[in-house]
Amino acid sequence: MDRELAETLTRWRRHLHANPGVTLEEGETAAFVAARLRELGVTEIEEGIGGHGVVATIRRGGGNRSVGLRADMDALPIQEVAEDLPWRSTKAGVMHACGHDGHTTALLGVAALLQQDQDWSGTVRLVFQPAEEGGGGARAMIEDGLFQRFPMDRIFGWHNWPGLPVGTIAIHDGPSMAAGRRFQITIDGHAGHAALPHLTRDPIVAAGHAIVACQSIVARALDPLDTAVVSLTRIDGGEAWNQIAARVTIRGSMRFLRDEVGAQIAEGLNRIARGISETFGVEATAEVLSGVSATINEPVSRDIAAEAASAVAPTRLHTPPAMTGEDFSEFLHQVPGAFVWIGNGPTDGGRELHHPHYDFDDAVLPTASRFLVEAAKRALSAG
Repeated sequence: MDRELAETLTRWRRHLHANPGVTLEEGETAAFVAARLRELGVTEIEEGIGGHGVVATIRRGGGNRSVGLRADMDALPIQEVAEDLPWRSTKAGVMHACGHDGHTTALLGVAALLQQDQDWSGTVRLVFQPAEEGGGGARAMIEDGLFQRFPMDRIFGWHNWPGLPVGTIAIHDGPSMAAGRRFQITIDGHAGHAALPHLTRDPIVAAGHAIVACQSIVARALDPLDTAVVSLTRIDGGEAWNQIAARVTIRGSMRFLRDEVGAQIAEGLNRIARGISETFGVEATAEVLSGVSATINEPVSRDIAAEAASAVAPTRLHTPPAMTGEDFSEFLHQVPGAFVWIGNGPTDGGRELHHPHYDFDDAVLPTASRFLVEAAKRALSAG
């Protein structure tokens, strides 16, 4: 990638960082993407796919194969705290704390490189996806006919990864990210005066025991060789200092690599709710909400990704998965594909995913764009 294009991508990335669109509100970002694609000479652009999704198609030669490359566009409802960052978010309570500004920009870089490159034949679909952060963006694009309207034989994606050296590409043999579900435990008691607890059924005391019990699911109900996480992330209940509450709600997330393990965790939550009800005379219920599947690389696509990575950057093979989730998995249920990590450098100073000090490293952009181009070209020419 020449210096001029790298500088242009850096400028675009910083614009997106300063002007983030939170999940389901990416209209401004989508318009920016479409405008930049037109500047680059891309003529086949479809907007409004599954919400604010954008799909651009670039064709060359007479090849009959097609490949998809995906980037997510949405930001998070997090207040950025890096006051000294010239391109910090201009929107209160919204920031690109996961690097989707970099992912989007790198895919624009792919458009630029493919327009310049004469050495390929076939069709490349650039998929700019909205609402990855729990908003069901991948599923919405699929339901809007993504793969029927824009056929593709394979699809590739990536995520920046703090803690991995800048530009290093990590390849996973199978899962790269875990399945995820949100859950809720609701405990209904009987409210009353804090000085007369015997006339109440205290849901807060019951909730305390439920919290401890939930920590035993992974530690005591699952095979130690299975990988899972159960995290309680929010608790709500009570109205006054001198009242025993009527209801407490506990919310959290569960992560796992195998569906059987997810079913075991769900049963554990239901078992705890039944036990809490019986023990404390309250009515406790557990509800597991829909979520994303594990992101599992298809073997041939993984090999294509590994070859592409080795051609452009230092590469780490056989990388263990992370328990974070990715709705790129929805695309992998439709067509074969692979998902990789590209290093974002040290995590010093809070440069971690979903941290208010996070920022994407612009030095990653050339590597990411070149990797995606190589993956696409190799997929188009694969036997």
